[in-house]
Amino acid sequence: MIESIKPDQSGFVWIHRVTDLILPFLILSLSLLLYEVPWHDRYIVLGMLGGLIFVTAAQMVGIYQNWRGRPIFNSIQLIIKAWIITWAFLIILAFLLKDSENFSRGVLLIWATLTLVSLIGYRFLIRIALIYFRTKGFNNRKIAIVGAGKVGQHLAQVVNSNPWLGYQIIGFYDDNPNLTNQKIDNLPILGTSSEIFKASQQGRFDELYICLPLRAESRIKQLLNQLTDSAIIVKFIPDLFTFDLMHAKWTDLKGIPIVSVFDTPLSSTTARILKRSEDVILSFIILILISPVLLSIAITIKLTSTGPIIFKQKRYGLNGEEIKVYKFRSMTTQDNGPVVNQATKNDIRITPLGGFLRRTSLDELPQFINVLQGKMSIVGPRPHAIAHNEEYRQLIPKYMQRHLVKPGITGWAQINGWRGETDTLEKMEKRVEYDLHYINNWSLWLDTKIIVLTVFKGFINKNAY
Repeated sequence: MIESIKPDQSGFVWIHRVTDLILPFLILSLSLLLYEVPWHDRYIVLGMLGGLIFVTAAQMVGIYQNWRGRPIFNSIQLIIKAWIITWAFLIILAFLLKDSENFSRGVLLIWATLTLVSLIGYRFLIRIALIYFRTKGFNNRKIAIVGAGKVGQHLAQVVNSNPWLGYQIIGFYDDNPNLTNQKIDNLPILGTSSEIFKASQQGRFDELYICLPLRAESRIKQLLNQLTDSAIIVKFIPDLFTFDLMHAKWTDLKGIPIVSVFDTPLSSTTARILKRSEDVILSFIILILISPVLLSIAITIKLTSTGPIIFKQKRYGLNGEEIKVYKFRSMTTQDNGPVVNQATKNDIRITPLGGFLRRTSLDELPQFINVLQGKMSIVGPRPHAIAHNEEYRQLIPKYMQRHLVKPGITGWAQINGWRGETDTLEKMEKRVEYDLHYINNWSLWLDTKIIVLTVFKGFINKNAY
C-alpha cells in the first residue's frame, strides 16, 4: 500500500486545539455578561458546538499544519475561513431546528467578532514571542544542505533572509570537486556527501535537507539508506526548477501523492461558483448603472462614422475555445481574419471618437454583456485576437496557460501597466507573466483589489491607442 505524504504539523498543535475548543465558550460567557443576558442551556450548547465545529473546520483547512514558515496573513485567512465555516454550520443548524429566536442578536454579534479577534490574536502573540526568542538564538535548529546547486542555494537564501524561522545553516555538502574548501554566499562547503553520515553521528546538525537534482536518484537512495542508522531529521526538496514547478500544488489520489503542474485555484467547483456569482451580480449592477453611458456612446458612434455600433471580434476563451468579444467600434476597419494589425499611435484607422473610447477603455463596456453570457469574467487575462494568439503561442512558453480561466475585462497585468500596444516580444512576455501570476494566486480578495485599482487607475492609459 502506498501511503500519502503527511502534512507537517505545528509543535503547538495540541495547545492550539485545546485553546480553540475552549475559547469560543469563554468568549460567549463574556458576551452574555456584557449584555447582561442570563445563561440558559441553549447558550451552553452553542458555546460547546462553536468550539467543536471550529476545531474540525480548522483541521480541514490546514490551520494545524506547521506554520513556522507560513506568512501571518495566510494564517489569518485560514482562521477567517474556518470561522466562516463554523458560523455557516451553526446558522444552518438553527434554521433546521427553528430555534434562532431564543438567542440575543447582540450577544451573537459580539461573540462572533470577539472570538475571531481572539483566535487570531493569541496566535499572533505566540508568533511574536517565538520570533523574539529565535532571533535571540533560542529554539534554533542547525541544518546542513546536501547539494550546492540552484535548489540548495535558493533554500539557503530563503532561510538566511528570514532569521525568525529559527534555522541556522552550517553549510553545504557537495560532490563537485571544484567546490572543495570554497564558500557560497558565505556558507562553507563542509565536504562531500560521503562525509554526511559521520557528521550526523557527531551531532553537527539537527536536520539535513537533500537538494540534489533528480538525475542523482541513485545517490539519494544510497544516502537515505545510510541515514536510516542515524537519529537526525532528513528532508527532501524536489528540484522544482527542473520542470518549472515553483507554482505547482500537491494533491493525492487514494494516498498516491500527485503534483499538479498546470493548475489554478479556480479548478475547484466552489471557486468557480464564487467567481461566477461575483461576475453575474457585479456585471448586472454595472450594466444598469452605465446604461445611459452605453446609449450615449452608441448614438454618437452612429452619428459620427459609418458602420456598426458594436464590433464583434473572434478571440479565444476558456480552454482555448473560440468566442466573440463585443466592443464599441472605434476604427474604420474591422480586422477579424488570420492577420490582425494592432492599433498604433496616430493610427489612421481609428476614428476621432474611437481614439477617446480606446484611451479611456470605454470601448470595452459592452463586454459586461459577454460576462453575463458566461463567456468572459470581469477579472481575468485580457483576450487577444486569434491571429495574435497563434503568433505568440509559438514564441512565449506557457502562453496558452492564460486560457485556464475565462478572459477578463480587466486584469492583474492591466492595473500594473501592461495594457495597450505590445510592439515588442518583451512587453507581451511581461503581460503573460502577470496573467499567470493572477491565475496561480486567484482569490475573491485579489479580484476585489483589481476591480478597485481599475476604477482608480486602470481606465485611462497612455499606452492605449
